[in-house]
Amino acid sequence: MEQRLAVLDICVLMVYMVGVVAYGCCFVRRSRAPDAFMRAGGMLPGWIVGLSIFGTYVSSISFLALPGKAFSGNWNAFVFSLSLPCAAWISARYFVPFYRGCGHISAYYHLENRFGPWARIYAVICYLLTQMARVGSIMYLLALPLNVLLGWEMRLIILLTGGLVTLYTLLGGIEGVIYTDVVQSIVLIAGALVCVVLIPLTMPGGPAQLFRIAIQHHKFGLGGFGPSIVESTFWVVMLYGLFMNLQNFAIDQSYVQRYLTAKSEREAKKSVWLSALLYIPVSAFFFFIGTALFAYYTAQPALLPAPIQAEVASGKGDTVFPYFMVHALPPGMAGLLIAAVFAAAMSTISSSLNCSATLTLCDLYKRFIRPEPGERESMGVLYASTFLWGLTGTGVALAMIHIKSALDTWWTLSGIFGGGVLGLFLLGYLGRGVKGAAAVAAVVIGVLAITWMTLSPHAARLPGSLRNPLNQFMIPVVGTLTVMLVGFLLAAALGRRHKGG
Repeated sequence: MEQRLAVLDICVLMVYMVGVVAYGCCFVRRSRAPDAFMRAGGMLPGWIVGLSIFGTYVSSISFLALPGKAFSGNWNAFVFSLSLPCAAWISARYFVPFYRGCGHISAYYHLENRFGPWARIYAVICYLLTQMARVGSIMYLLALPLNVLLGWEMRLIILLTGGLVTLYTLLGGIEGVIYTDVVQSIVLIAGALVCVVLIPLTMPGGPAQLFRIAIQHHKFGLGGFGPSIVESTFWVVMLYGLFMNLQNFAIDQSYVQRYLTAKSEREAKKSVWLSALLYIPVSAFFFFIGTALFAYYTAQPALLPAPIQAEVASGKGDTVFPYFMVHALPPGMAGLLIAAVFAAAMSTISSSLNCSATLTLCDLYKRFIRPEPGERESMGVLYASTFLWGLTGTGVALAMIHIKSALDTWWTLSGIFGGGVLGLFLLGYLGRGVKGAAAVAAVVIGVLAITWMTLSPHAARLPGSLRNPLNQFMIPVVGTLTVMLVGFLLAAALGRRHKGG
């Protein structure tokens, strides 16, 4: 099964990549001061910031994985997107005013005021490690299909992606990141729309045949509506989506930092709503692409080669979309779609690098080395840390070629340790009487609960009665609620004890 892009497709991809990097570097003169590098002077319009948040939200994993999920299953995972309006309302109503009123660019500065230095450092370390795991995973997963489509060596793809994104992130600062995100968001949406239109038109029996096949195989199902929390029902995915989206909007530096780049609180709120409401139809495009591809190859099974048919039979559908790009789309269109995959990856990576550099300066360098560095010194730290985090993320991606299972384990562990951060934030935000000791105990117990829920189903020697019986989507829900409940109960108990004493 040989898959090679046409020369026109490669030209489209190269022109896009060079153009985006050059555009991002154009902002170098406007990002030479720390405030400009981290906050763009706080003067950006809401729609620009909103498109940037959307670009950060959608990674190349989503671009390739969501069609794969719909191809091999149904639209159950789309319920995650439907939770966004609720999360956006809470974020715009409470989180945006909170962070803009704090006066600090770090999303975790206030945790030290509430609970002590440990809380701030815990959250920062969780963010930094998780972002490097995420950057490495995105680069690696981007290189997998491109290795097949372009015939390039995986290390070359990873080094090229990491080097180019690090370059324009370092030179352009947050303003360069945001404006390139806007371009890349437009390319991403255009790429998805091309497939949404073209696939139904290429069906041998016309668009109606697509819907007949999809309905016959129940491909549009959203999951059951029963009360079970063991299966991936509509309500389980909705709960999971709500908590994960709250985690993004409430405690993720990549989002919080963008709230502060907007020129007013109203514009910041607008950015939250725009990104959330835009993601719903775009994610629906991705799911529809997977469903359409299922119908396309069900109607014409001979078009799908034996190796991919074997993967599909095992329940994996991630390789079908890349195969379709090369073999079914007219010349030039495949290049546009692969450019869209690059766009999704570069938006997420550039955001992670800029925000990681910001935390390095604000939460590590200023906190432990020099509280009041000069402008030149601060820019030196920002430049150096952007480069080092870019190098680290690229190194993680290269390592995944050989030790993917070890990094999968770390990805799981980062989820365990980071799982208590949302609970800690909500504990500090809602529980004014909760002090440091109660918060420490709550996070420890919450992390232990998340660890048990995550690892117990895979422990062969553990009796069935001691394994987590809940669906995996319930892990962040239960973990966050455990931190909050334990924190409130301990605070109340300690309060009564002090009064009694």
